[in-house]
Amino acid sequence: MAQVLGRSIFAALALILSFGAYAADKKSNDGKASKSDASFMMDAANDSLAEIELGKVVQQKSQNADVKAFSQRLVDDHTKANQELAPIATKMGVSLPKAPTGSHAKLVKELSKKDKRFDHEYAEAMVEDHEKAVKLFEKTSKKGDSDEVRQFAAKTLPTLQEHLKMAQDLKKKVK
Repeated sequence: MAQVLGRSIFAALALILSFGAYAADKKSNDGKASKSDASFMMDAANDSLAEIELGKVVQQKSQNADVKAFSQRLVDDHTKANQELAPIATKMGVSLPKAPTGSHAKLVKELSKKDKRFDHEYAEAMVEDHEKAVKLFEKTSKKGDSDEVRQFAAKTLPTLQEHLKMAQDLKKKVK
């Protein structure tokens, strides 16, 4: 009986210690970003870079003053967000992209080819992108591993929510 009790206590301690080791690994006290925080920073920077590149496309393609004004607002806000994110990423050992990659690069390329319905397709893309961004920033503001990353997400979230509302309004105007 004593042996069984001793083994049970040992097993419980081992389990508790393994959870502690997992939590320590996840939170990473060495100043380096956890995988989820690094992924968030890469995604946030990639989103912003795409908005900035699309701003250039809008200035060339759109004839609509509302679309151009909305796009310029995105360029300004996303440039500022990337400037705030860069030192956090550097401090945490994350190299941010310098140009849009993946689906963001594809979106920039596809919209660059549009002439007819450009404004509508741009507005639709901005609604979709900002819906995803708001969800990502909400999640990270609550569950990010680093205090700095959570604070950045929480600080940036209201701007993204405003962008989403603006994009939804714009989409209705350019139908």
